[in-house]
Amino acid sequence: MDRRTFLTALGLAPFAAQLPGATTPAPAAAPLLKGKAEHVISIWLGGGMGQIDTFDPKALGDNQATKKKAGSLYPSIETSVPGVRVCEHLPRTAKLMEHVTAVRSVQHKVIDEHAFATNLVHTGRMVSGNAIYPSLGSIVAHRRGAVDPKVPAYMLIGFPNVSRGPGFLGVKDGYVYLVDTQTGPAGFTRPDGLTGDREIDRRALLAGTGAPAADSALAEYAEAQREAFRLAGPSFMRHFDLAKEPADLRASYGGEFGQRCLLARRLVEGGVRFIEVSHNLNFINGTGWDVHNDGITNQHTLIRELDHALAALTGDLKSKGLLDKTLIVVGTEFGRPAEFDGRGGRGHQGTAFSMVLAGGGLKHQGAYGVTDDLAKKVLEKPVSVADFHATILAAMGVDLTQDLMDGARPVPITDGGKPIRELVG
Repeated sequence: MDRRTFLTALGLAPFAAQLPGATTPAPAAAPLLKGKAEHVISIWLGGGMGQIDTFDPKALGDNQATKKKAGSLYPSIETSVPGVRVCEHLPRTAKLMEHVTAVRSVQHKVIDEHAFATNLVHTGRMVSGNAIYPSLGSIVAHRRGAVDPKVPAYMLIGFPNVSRGPGFLGVKDGYVYLVDTQTGPAGFTRPDGLTGDREIDRRALLAGTGAPAADSALAEYAEAQREAFRLAGPSFMRHFDLAKEPADLRASYGGEFGQRCLLARRLVEGGVRFIEVSHNLNFINGTGWDVHNDGITNQHTLIRELDHALAALTGDLKSKGLLDKTLIVVGTEFGRPAEFDGRGGRGHQGTAFSMVLAGGGLKHQGAYGVTDDLAKKVLEKPVSVADFHATILAAMGVDLTQDLMDGARPVPITDGGKPIRELVG
C-alpha cells in the first residue's frame, strides 16, 4: 500500500491530496431537488394562450389600424409582486401573484401544428418511431400513486386523448375521465335498479368466461374493468356532488370551467394525485385560445374566465391549508406572436411563451425568465418543456435519476430536463 492510499484509508484524505501528483477530487454532484407537493391540478388551455396578452405583457399594439402595430392587445396592471405586471383582465390573479410564478421563458420548436405541440407539452418528448411516451399525469401516477387507494391516481376533466395517456406504462397508469361535472365519470353511476346483489351476480357471470393470459392486452383490460367496478360506488362518486359546496364559493369560481376547477379541489381532498382540467371545451368565444383572425375579438372572455377560476382555486386551497401541498399548473401548447394577422388575430409561436405555476410549496417570485420587447425571444433563463416537466416532478418529490421502463428498455424520466432550482431548491 502506498503512502497516499494509507493516509486516505485513515481518513486523512486532505493530507493525501497535498502529496505530489495528487489530483483534485471531483466536485460533489448537485443535490437532488425534491419538493413537498402532494397533488397537481393542471389547467390546460388548448389552442395556444397568447403570453403577450396575459402573463408577459409588453407595450400596447394596435390590431385595428390600417398599418397594424405589434404589441399587447390590452393594458397591463400591477400585481402583488413589485415589478411584475399582467394583463388588465387578470385582476384577481394579480392580487395573488406572491403565490404564483409565470414562467415566461418556455420555448420549443413545434409551432405549426396543434397536435404535435400538445403531445410535446404533455409528454415532454417529440413523437419518435413507434414509441408512445407517457404523459406527465401518468408519470406522476406511476411514481406516486393515489394518496388514497380508494380513488384513482390520475383524473382528466375533459375529453380523452392519447397525449394525456400512459403510453408504454400501460393502462394501470391511465386516467379516469369525465366531461360533465354534474354526473361524474361516464359509466360509473350504477343504473337505476341495479342492486349490489345483482352486480355480484353479473361479475360472477363475467368471471366464468375465463381469465385472459397474463401480460396480455386483455389482462390489462380486465384489470381496468375491476378498477372501474371498485370505483363505481358512493364512496368515490360523492366527490362529484358540487351542491355540497357553499353557494358563494361556487359563484366565486365562475361558470362551467370554474366548476371544473372546484371539482378538482374536491378530488384533491379525496386523494387524487393528478387532475387535468381542460378549459373552454364549449368554445365560448367560437375559436378557443387559437385566436387567428376574428377569433381574437372575444379573447378577453377567456382570460377573464381563467382569472376567476385560477384566483378562486388558489384562494380556496390556501384557506383549506392545501395550497403548499397542491401544485397548480397552467399549460398550453405554444404562445402567440406580437404581430397581428390580416384581420387582427395572432398566429402560433413556440420561440417564447408562458406557462404558470402556483402553490405547491415552491419559492414563488411572480415571474421567471425574461423575453424581448415583443415577447418573441427569450433573453434570460430559458426553460425547455423538459425543464418544466422536471420542475413539476421535483416539486412532487419524484426522483429524476430513476428511469422509467419500457419493457426491458430504460427511458429517462424526462428528456434531459433540469428543474428550475430558484423555484424548487
